[in-house]
Amino acid sequence: MVKPTTSHLVVAKRILRFVQGTSSYGIQYSKNQSDELAGYSDSDRSGDKDDRKSTVAYVFMIGNAAFSWSSKKESVVALSSCEVEYIAASMTTCQAQWINLLLMELQLVKDEKMELRIDSKSAIDLAKHPVAHDKSKHIETKFHFLRDQVNNGKFEVKHYKTDEQIADLLTKPLKQSSFDYLKKKLGMAEASN
Repeated sequence: MVKPTTSHLVVAKRILRFVQGTSSYGIQYSKNQSDELAGYSDSDRSGDKDDRKSTVAYVFMIGNAAFSWSSKKESVVALSSCEVEYIAASMTTCQAQWINLLLMELQLVKDEKMELRIDSKSAIDLAKHPVAHDKSKHIETKFHFLRDQVNNGKFEVKHYKTDEQIADLLTKPLKQSSFDYLKKKLGMAEASN
């Protein structure tokens, strides 16, 4: 806001075009949909060219419809793609635990494991195996919350193909075909009048 540049204007126009093009879309929830809970976690590595910080995102689905999502810039600079995906998964785990507790309090789910879908096999390996990996010694302790929750059996992390990763919508620009496909998987559809 202090020193706007042409690139900032380009991004602002892109956002406005997106809002204009999707103003008639919404997410429809139905009573007959599956009650399966799943969380998707993703990030872009060093997406901000100015400070090299990454954008991390998560999407939580119940059945075929998203009900909670977030995208934010990390507060730290990650040194590897494994680290940035692990940090994103840790952030997702914190939100997933809160969602699980809320849904249990509302008696909408039992104390079941929630599946977290991540497209980084190295981040999954790091979450499942508490061995001190040489490549992860520098990761801050606060991000190992994910590992603790997986080891306690509260969450299950599964690999999910990158082209099926719904959280990609919130981390990076996509080709139109990928965008439309993931938008549909998110549960977005044009609202009927």
